[in-house]
Parts: sequence; C-alpha cells; structure tokens
Amino acid sequence: MISGAHAMIFSADEAADRAFLRDVLEIPHIDSGGGWLIFKLPPAELGVHGGENGFHQLYFICDDVDAFVAAMLEKGVATDPVSDEDWGRSTGVTLPGGGKLGIYQATHARP
Repeated sequence: MISGAHAMIFSADEAADRAFLRDVLEIPHIDSGGGWLIFKLPPAELGVHGGENGFHQLYFICDDVDAFVAAMLEKGVATDPVSDEDWGRSTGVTLPGGGKLGIYQATHARP
C-alpha cells in the first residue's frame, strides 16, 4: 500500500539549505524544474515517540558518527558535541536556514 515517504524541511533560507544538502552532505538529487531539487533519501526507518502532536524530527543515520564529524570539520561545518545514548551516538548540524538536522550512528537493532 505505501510505496515511499516524502520528508520536508521547512526553512527560512531554502536555497542555502538545498545547496548545503547538495554540496556539503552530497545527497544525490534531481532538479525537478526551475532549480527545485528533490533529494534521494537512503533507506529509512520510522519510530513513533510520545510527545506533542504535529512535532516531527529528521535524523540521518550514519555508519560512523566520528567520521561524519571529521568530514564536516574538513568542510568547515560545525557539529554539535557527540552524545552517547542507549540507542546510539548522535550529533547534529545546523542548516544555513537555521534548522537542525540530527545525525546518529545507531547501536539499536535495525529492521
């Protein structure tokens, strides 16, 4: 029944955030017309947590959070301090438009 998912990032500077996703995170994309980039997402998983309805977060999963932090440092991008949690190791990056992307190395079982 469900064939995919479309996640959206809302931004105060969408052109800068698109450039960041394209040039810094190097996420494959297409131009669907007029510079409107649609980014390919890697395989995904979905968790449902208790909290306020209408609030959603986007995290990218990586294989090695330390390598991710080092790669961002080489590109001049600051990351949040790495945090060790029961479910994995996490950091984050702030997009040029001011939004936040979570990044984590999963240590929990994955589907």
